[in-house]
Amino acid sequence: MTASPHTIGVDQSLAAATQMMQAHKVRHLPVLRGGEMVGLLSERDIQLVAGLPSVDPATFTVEDAMSEPVYSVTPDTPLEEVAAEMAAHKYGAAVVTEGGHIAGVFTSVDALYALADGAPTRNRRAPGA
Repeated sequence: MTASPHTIGVDQSLAAATQMMQAHKVRHLPVLRGGEMVGLLSERDIQLVAGLPSVDPATFTVEDAMSEPVYSVTPDTPLEEVAAEMAAHKYGAAVVTEGGHIAGVFTSVDALYALADGAPTRNRRAPGA
């Protein structure tokens, strides 16, 4: 999980979101309006929208590209439950909230790391084996 993730406002441009993602090496940004989470913007959301011929990433806003509603969980939600929900709905990320605040972003990559860390040694195979 990425703890204390960066967030972005609904009125920011896709270009600003792209710059933020690149600068912080993240693929997901919770989107806020007046301090409240209203969506989630992924790198893929930006690519899909920015690829349209009439879209200028410098003027197109995050609000127009974000996904909503946001799948959110608490820190004590069982990993198996989160993974099952993400798989069932093809979510790339879950926003972790605690006490009304964004505590982190748990991505599909995080889920793979958790699986790899928990896999029994006897079932692991070397790449290409």
